[in-house]
Amino acid sequence: MLIKASRTASDSEVLRLAGVLIFGAVLATLDTTIVNVGLGAIAHDLGGPISTTGWVSTGYLLAVAVVIPLSGWASERFGGRRMWLVSVALFTAGSALCGLAWSAPSLIAFRILQGLGGGMMQPIGQALFARAAGPRLGRLIGIVTLPATFAPVLGPVLGGVLVQHLGWRWMFTINVPIGIATIVAALRVVPAGETHRPGHRLDATGLALLSPGLAALVYGLGARNAVALGAGVLALAAYGWHSLRARQPLIDLRLFARRGFAVATGNSFLLGASLYSSMLLLPLYYQQVWHASVFDAGLLLVPQALGSAVALYFAGRVAERFGPRTVLLTGIVLALAGTFPFTQQAPAWLLTASLLVRGIGLGATTAPGMAAVYAAVERDEAHRAAAVVNVVNRAGGSLGTAILVTVLESQGFTTTFWWALGLSALSLVPAALFPRRSRCAA
Repeated sequence: MLIKASRTASDSEVLRLAGVLIFGAVLATLDTTIVNVGLGAIAHDLGGPISTTGWVSTGYLLAVAVVIPLSGWASERFGGRRMWLVSVALFTAGSALCGLAWSAPSLIAFRILQGLGGGMMQPIGQALFARAAGPRLGRLIGIVTLPATFAPVLGPVLGGVLVQHLGWRWMFTINVPIGIATIVAALRVVPAGETHRPGHRLDATGLALLSPGLAALVYGLGARNAVALGAGVLALAAYGWHSLRARQPLIDLRLFARRGFAVATGNSFLLGASLYSSMLLLPLYYQQVWHASVFDAGLLLVPQALGSAVALYFAGRVAERFGPRTVLLTGIVLALAGTFPFTQQAPAWLLTASLLVRGIGLGATTAPGMAAVYAAVERDEAHRAAAVVNVVNRAGGSLGTAILVTVLESQGFTTTFWWALGLSALSLVPAALFPRRSRCAA
């Protein structure tokens, strides 16, 4: 049964919607971590050097960076439900083609197609859920963000099993039946009555500046390429100038004039820097210092994922009672406490317990932060807000990862974990500016 946009959806309808959207989030989030495990097998099978097959991951990430800014306009122009279905279909078709790839260049091309779908799924799905949940968003947002907490764990583990027992092609093929089932379920559950604006024109100038600029920034930070980084910064600065003058900008920077939105997205940027960089740093630590396999390193991260899952379930409800500022500050302090033992020569049992505490802290920051983003905008602005916060979050993740990789190569793990601690501590600043009490979403 379809959820009608003309009335307020019941809790059960919102939860069914969340159940479908989670499948899309699982597909997109897992794919960013699962493929790295099989790069060696891909290089061996397709006969390309690892420097070429590395673009199997890089091409996907760049495609995601390019398409996220388009998600808000596309949803408003064609409707969120339609574009979410298109994004799942693109991702599923790209996955099927990746499983059939005959060479490294063909695989890279199909991964870019896959990334175009994967990049739209998360922001459009978040906006659809925010519109349906309304003032219950703070209480329920943890449900749709839960898959992201398990990606660092399930990705390497599942990728290792598939590569070892079935071959690298199954890392992609496994997405196909899940994608088809998701589309079938979405046709019945995802709201069909959302209004869209057929005359909403594409900001072509903004697209020409923002998407390549963001891709250059992500690539420049990841590859530490000064030319690409400089080009990305210049393009983004030019987009900022353009956006403030355009009638219908691709991403409306005027949203940042609202204090609540600016604080929430600033917090998302810093938490993105902390979360995405730790997704790289922690598995490397266990593999290089503990000499664990990729599979075992994934299992060692289970306590962090479990802690995040528990916190995500309760954080929204706790924030409604005690206010988002209290929950955010508590979560950040717990994340800092869970990171500190990695700066010391701590025993294994303490590191395991610390990951559980760190996971609880990270999970506690997610729900109040995302709810605050959507509470600061009108419901018909949800798609634009989702595009902005996902761009900012990804940029923060790229910056944080680049910083920690640079420090790691020159200073080692102990110093790098101190830097990770500092990145997390910076998020205390915007968190302290959050409101004391929850505000209902528009």
